[in-house]
Amino acid sequence: MKKDLLSLVLSLSLRFSIFSTLGIFILLIGFIFFKGIQYLTPSLFAWEYTSQNVSMMPAVINTINMVFLSLIIAMPIGIFGAIFLTEYSNKKSRIIALIAIAAETLVGIPSIVYGLFGYLAFVIYFGFKTSFLAGSLTLSIMILPLILRSSQEALKSIPMSYREASFALGAGKLRTIFSVVLPAAASGILAGVILSIGKIVGESAALLYTSGAVAKVAGLMDSGRTLSVHMYAISSEGLHINEAYSTAMVLIVLVLGINIASNFIANKLIKE
Repeated sequence: MKKDLLSLVLSLSLRFSIFSTLGIFILLIGFIFFKGIQYLTPSLFAWEYTSQNVSMMPAVINTINMVFLSLIIAMPIGIFGAIFLTEYSNKKSRIIALIAIAAETLVGIPSIVYGLFGYLAFVIYFGFKTSFLAGSLTLSIMILPLILRSSQEALKSIPMSYREASFALGAGKLRTIFSVVLPAAASGILAGVILSIGKIVGESAALLYTSGAVAKVAGLMDSGRTLSVHMYAISSEGLHINEAYSTAMVLIVLVLGINIASNFIANKLIKE
């Protein structure tokens, strides 16, 4: 009787938690779309930004470029680092344990700290000034621990029998990793990459220090704002709050589109 009552309470608590989370999510997204869609005009997608049209198009292009450049820098280091730590390193080594603790700690550091580091290191010390490159390097460092840890966990989840079967067929360790282990772990690795994309797209504090807030399509050494910085800039002015809601709506759609594309690519790779 007590077990049945406990099961009922746990079941109701679980359902309440699920529906509460779903309700808050729908309420939040619905509010943003309700406020933003009515002010989504063609002028917001003009190629050049002016104080009259407050166009978000340069910020959209900068955001996409920032995502790709940051991932190009961080993904190889994170994935290959995870391969080394999981497949080649001594599991009992204190250095490996220290790296794992450091990666877990870095994941939880506030983004403003990364922004200050990027400002001191890339903007001032290396002389990149406030530029797209400085912002991308800063975000690469910020997402690197997340990609590293998620890739490690994905590789660890692959059964040892996969590796043993490959070795039994005469494949070497390197070929086993790239032909058997990595394809099997692709979905887990991609999960970390998708989370990293979310951090890049939603980041503003670190980019204000490193990439700047100039409203134009930025070159590698130019200052330029992303969508999150653009939304912060126009909302802080207090003159274009409605357009800020429209920007938030486009930001959500952009993240959703990138995630769908990432999952599609991952499924293609897994099937192949």
